[in-house]
Amino acid sequence: MREQVEAVLAKVRPTLKADGGDIELIDVKDGIVQVHLSGACSGCPMSQMTLKHGVEAALKAAIPEIKEVVPVNKYQAAGC
Repeated sequence: MREQVEAVLAKVRPTLKADGGDIELIDVKDGIVQVHLSGACSGCPMSQMTLKHGVEAALKAAIPEIKEVVPVNKYQAAGC
């Protein structure tokens, strides 16, 4: 499933990059996708809307097993 998620994120990424942001897949477990938003996306007040209505919607449409997409701090996820 991780490869499927990466493929969908590759399609979404150019839109995020056009606005100065980016997205990185951290983990996929039990239908929950953890991502790290960076660049302009990390401090943008609209990032939650982008995440839910853009990224999550695209992932759920392509991969029905996806339940939710949640933002995480990749440094905290790595135990730093």
